[in-house]
Amino acid sequence: MSSPRPKSPRTPVLPKKEDKEESFWDKIGTIGRKKRIKEVQDVQAEGKYAIDSPGSPTAPEIPPEEYSLLDNEERAIIEPRSLEDPRVKELIQVLIDWINDELAMQRIIVKDISEDLYDGQVLQKLLEKLTETKLDVPEVTQSEEGQRQKLAIVLRAVNRVLFGTSKPAQKWSVDSVHSKNVVSILHLLVALARHFRAPVRLPENVSVNVVVVKKDAPNQLSHRTYIEDITTTYDDLGMKCERDAFDALFDHAPDKLQVVKKSLITFVNKHLSKVNLEVIDLDTQFHDGVFLCLLMGLLEGFFVPLYDFHLTPQDFDQKVHNVSFAFELMQDVGLAKPKARPEDIVNLDLKSTLRVLYNLFTKYKNMA
Repeated sequence: MSSPRPKSPRTPVLPKKEDKEESFWDKIGTIGRKKRIKEVQDVQAEGKYAIDSPGSPTAPEIPPEEYSLLDNEERAIIEPRSLEDPRVKELIQVLIDWINDELAMQRIIVKDISEDLYDGQVLQKLLEKLTETKLDVPEVTQSEEGQRQKLAIVLRAVNRVLFGTSKPAQKWSVDSVHSKNVVSILHLLVALARHFRAPVRLPENVSVNVVVVKKDAPNQLSHRTYIEDITTTYDDLGMKCERDAFDALFDHAPDKLQVVKKSLITFVNKHLSKVNLEVIDLDTQFHDGVFLCLLMGLLEGFFVPLYDFHLTPQDFDQKVHNVSFAFELMQDVGLAKPKARPEDIVNLDLKSTLRVLYNLFTKYKNMA
């Protein structure tokens, strides 16, 4: 969480000394300084050459400050150009919005996932909110060692929630999070969002280019580049799922998609017209769950009590309640549990809506 940093005291302005002739010892000192500067420039040039060399098909862009390594030390760095990828930007913004929604009552606002999360303070508050528990950690820590100790406690708690053990996770650690490693922080937040079924739609198949720079010897750097997957394709349980016909329609046959939508509109209106209701736009008219609840009653011939759902939902939670209730009705009449999450329907995810309606169409299409 960003907080105003105290400004460093300004160096007092001293009276300018009169120019004098440079002494022999001054010249020796100047030569030494120039030599050290030249050594730094050589290391940076060597690093740039290693990264831009013809052996790399796409030369990664690495800030010069990342060249400051000890002998045999490795450092993994996300390529700056990856952070400009629209899908990566979208993922980061979705996660930031989710955190801010969760912590709105505590007046916590996250603007940058690395700068605001590295010290463990926001992660602590987020985990406490999601688990409805209180972590036994100091509220405020100023020193770096205090931050790392607090972060270690928070990450152990996260690992227990996600994996049932407090052992270190493979994709994040105290060192990587505290050093503001964006890849590690993204992995951590995506895992939390999936585990707690956050009411957001994470962009699928997001990946970034990561460069591992190693200092092999003085003034000699080597590098290797690999692609790190941050998100993949998920079903409602957060596991990988196979692509289905709707994925193919969206990707390769938008004209056929319109035919499917028209058929589904005809199907639902055939039954909703019995209570003088009509669907014009599948993209938006099912997101509050009202038509789904009424449609289930019409298809199965029973009355759905109005006190069981919100006929005019006013907020997100009421809409989620409606869709969840409609899913329960579907399972009560023998339909399989929908793979879509209620939150996906409420968030206007068209694929999820079409999948739910198509399951109804398959069972009831021949019904008068």
